[in-house]
Amino acid sequence: MPFEATHRFARISARKVRPIADLIRGKFADEALDILKYQPQRGARLLEKVLKSALGNAEARRVANAEGLVVVDARVDGGPMFKRVRPRARGMAFMIKKRMSHIHVALDEI
Repeated sequence: MPFEATHRFARISARKVRPIADLIRGKFADEALDILKYQPQRGARLLEKVLKSALGNAEARRVANAEGLVVVDARVDGGPMFKRVRPRARGMAFMIKKRMSHIHVALDEI
């Protein structure tokens, strides 16, 4: 049974976080934390928090081998958008989409 954690409605675009999620998918949890710690992107901080929460969920359920946990699922889905209107030339208006994302991390034993 996997140990999961989710950050819903994260105020960052999903396409900014997906490449970082690809880095940690399939890695051991402690190795994934080390990778995220040295990434300069803001999305790495959010993903790191979700991964730590999943590790905390595993410890709360008294998992026997916490060192053997592997990131089996690191998924970043698009969330809703704030839509704003920006005035442009000749009376036109362009839509500004302030995007959100849902970050999911699942850990499981080997």
